[in-house]
Amino acid sequence: MRQAIILLTGIAAAILLSRNIYNIFLVMPDEANQGAIWRIFYFHLPAALTSFFLFYLGAGASIGFLVNKKPSWDRVASVANEIGLTLALITLVTGMIWARIAWGIWWAWDHRLTSYLVCILLYVAYLMLRSAIDEPTLRGRLSAVLSIFASANIILVWKSIEWYRTQHPGPVLSIRNGGGMAPGMEALAYWNVLAIALLMVATFLVRLRQAEVQTEIETMRRYAHAA
Repeated sequence: MRQAIILLTGIAAAILLSRNIYNIFLVMPDEANQGAIWRIFYFHLPAALTSFFLFYLGAGASIGFLVNKKPSWDRVASVANEIGLTLALITLVTGMIWARIAWGIWWAWDHRLTSYLVCILLYVAYLMLRSAIDEPTLRGRLSAVLSIFASANIILVWKSIEWYRTQHPGPVLSIRNGGGMAPGMEALAYWNVLAIALLMVATFLVRLRQAEVQTEIETMRRYAHAA
């Protein structure tokens, strides 16, 4: 069943991404004020939203592990946060490239940028914590607490452009009471969110299977040392 889901979501993601990339680069016109660099938004937004979902999935699985101590919950949390961090880094890098063209600088200590950097550092600490502890139960418990704590920062990241009007522009999506996108441009962003989400489902399931195999290897290693 898992293999079928991986195959179907992978194929669907490939088809949808191909369609979206064609429309982004060959059909969609340049944005009136920012020109061609605006196209990076269609990758910046999906990476950000998918990372948020995965971080909250990781937090939910962490709560599940603290409640019932099942290793499967810890594995889900670990994989979700790992892939979420990868997408968060993509979000940060694409945002910096966008800022270089729009603002003339690679980085500014803007509320949105700084809060997102803090979010990334928290999840880097999460992975470092997991790699530093060998005992599974202790590792799962401590990393679960950090995962739950780190997920709270996402609220600040999401709301920062509404709470603080500084360097970063205000909301541009209609669902956030924005209005900075021309008609016809916004729908394509949501289609690419779906494409990236499908790709992440396939990646998540593959990485989860790898984590399960890794757990089996660690268990056999502990038994071998005990013997």
